[in-house]
Amino acid sequence: MFIEESGSDDIANIFRNSNSIAMSSLCFPEIISALNRRLRDKSINRSDYPLIKDRIIYGLNSVDIINVVPEVISKAIILLEKNNLRTLAAIHIASAQIWHPELFISSDKKQILAAQKIGLKVKYVE
Repeated sequence: MFIEESGSDDIANIFRNSNSIAMSSLCFPEIISALNRRLRDKSINRSDYPLIKDRIIYGLNSVDIINVVPEVISKAIILLEKNNLRTLAAIHIASAQIWHPELFISSDKKQILAAQKIGLKVKYVE
């Protein structure tokens, strides 16, 4: 795991037992944003940042990337109109709709509820 948090073990187990994993093309910039927030609040060291980032990039080599195409945007708009979601949360759910995952994982309760409403099997991880 890159950074130990509540739920890290659950995510690691799910990834180990999955045949395939997908994420929105916007997920990597979100991860980098979160890492930089941790740099600013000093919860990770500047010297650890390149190693963590490299490990994430390496891990993404085996992930299917879902690009933000017009179909994703259309589905995200519908999700935003019917749910109390942030834009990126809606894009992640819309990406999953296109990919048809066995399981949609999130630590965002609103995102989990919206994903359930459209029929995705979900797992909430704290």
